[in-house]
Amino acid sequence: MIKASHIYKSFGALAVLKDICFYAKPAEVVSIVGASGAGKSTLLQILGSLSKPDGGTVEIDGIDVFSLSDKQLAKFRNTTIGFVFQSHHLLPEFTALENVMIPALIARKSRKEAEKMAQELLETLGLGSRLFHKPSELSGGEQQRVAIARALINSPKVLFADEPSGNLDSRTKTDLHNLFFELRDKYGITIIIVTHDRSLAKMSDRAVEMRDGQFI
Repeated sequence: MIKASHIYKSFGALAVLKDICFYAKPAEVVSIVGASGAGKSTLLQILGSLSKPDGGTVEIDGIDVFSLSDKQLAKFRNTTIGFVFQSHHLLPEFTALENVMIPALIARKSRKEAEKMAQELLETLGLGSRLFHKPSELSGGEQQRVAIARALINSPKVLFADEPSGNLDSRTKTDLHNLFFELRDKYGITIIIVTHDRSLAKMSDRAVEMRDGQFI
């Protein structure tokens, strides 16, 4: 599902990624672990097409993502990739339902269809009673579930998560970790997680560790 070959990335004189090769199979959960500054988040952003490498290629579902035009890449990202970050990035003026609908509306689904899909996802994630609550009225765990529902609404083949449980208490964190595997089993989605959490890494199908811009 994902194949990255010989990825290099520098910021000025600082080499952040050094000849990285990475793959993930369909419906595989892979954790990328390592200390702060190892290059994990930079790699995740490149795998997710949010940042371009200085060298190397990234293929997702057989598509060379950096050979696409900006317009093609934006469409591909919207329909094939989902993102979840440590900060949920929900829009505070919108309800949970409206936040989840936004990517579907960008993908030109009708408002009725987007609303139906968003409601079903939120109910699946245990938020059926919170549809019309704004982010400020939700707990941290609930906000992150809304963010996950938003990432899933266009039925992506790949979900990228960057420290998704970093701001959560231990009980909520465990629930969220279990949720990723439930989602994989239900939707057959490939999930790549950058995390400091060794317990989450152990739950994954495979964990790879980075140090100084390389896998060890």
